Amino acid sequence: MTIVTKKALISTMSRASIQSPPSKASPAPAEFADNVVWAAWLYYNDELTQAEIAARLHVSRATVVNYLQEARRLGIVTIRLDPQLVGRTELANMLCERFDLEAATVFPSIEEQPSHRTVGRAGARVLSTLLEPGDRLGVAWGRTILSAARAVEYNGIGDLTIVQLAGSSSSTQDFAPELCTSLMANALQARCANLHAPAVVTSKEVRDLFLKEPALVRQFELIHSVNKVVYGVGDLEADSTFADSQLMSSDRLEAIRREGRAIGVLLGQFIGPDGEPVQGPIDDRLIGLKVEELSKIPQRICLAGGARKYPAIRAVLRGRLATHLVTDSDTATALLEDELA
Repeated sequence: MTIVTKKALISTMSRASIQSPPSKASPAPAEFADNVVWAAWLYYNDELTQAEIAARLHVSRATVVNYLQEARRLGIVTIRLDPQLVGRTELANMLCERFDLEAATVFPSIEEQPSHRTVGRAGARVLSTLLEPGDRLGVAWGRTILSAARAVEYNGIGDLTIVQLAGSSSSTQDFAPELCTSLMANALQARCANLHAPAVVTSKEVRDLFLKEPALVRQFELIHSVNKVVYGVGDLEADSTFADSQLMSSDRLEAIRREGRAIGVLLGQFIGPDGEPVQGPIDDRLIGLKVEELSKIPQRICLAGGARKYPAIRAVLRGRLATHLVTDSDTATALLEDELA
């Protein structure tokens, strides 16, 4: 399954000058050759339904269907797919087959814009098609997820709960998990369940005490009940979102990067080339969903793109940590070429 948009264009009409159709039911106006052309205009240009056209032309709906088929056969109407769209759809289908994904969405790579913005906006559109009444959506943090939260629009679906998956921090706006959750909940008119705890505490003992608090016990019961999750994946560079979060010192992060076992970060935890968790210095002090718990969630929507994140995206897919992927065409091409090499 993939998400595509079909462009339907009327390429040829019988007259150069076409007037707006009358509001009441009537046969084809004089400007049109016959009801075939008139039905095609009403359907493709005015976007009337087949039932509405049938009422206007005083014919059955089956007759309207025949008119539209005849318009295509005669070349009055030409349906064409944007070639770039076709290419991206093929990439999406190949990604699904290669990495056992339920769905993939591939959009054009845009060099002038930061990848987290374009991926986030595309992810917001995908989310609107996936959410259903009763869903509990777990939301991670980062620049891409924040962009998605800012772009998502109300889709008319009620009974939604948006759940924060990681503890909070005041380090940077890009890191703020509670901001991602609250923005998305407000946009979708959903219940918001923020995690009222810090992302990292001073010791394992403090973390264990926090997790025994009744309020957090209930919060983690909610976290473990989510049926969908949306998250991004990060790199380990010095200017990454994870580095900006100040969850650990820059020297320690650089040492981990040089060591080479970890190639990305997911939910504040390091992952290896095949998506496996890599032990990090703050793992036993983190408050939030663990990477190994991610695969238990039925639908796992990964929003990520760009050359810097490529090794981490590949790791997520190899580890079967995503059921849905939203990425750019350059990244999709690289993923497929690398796997076939």
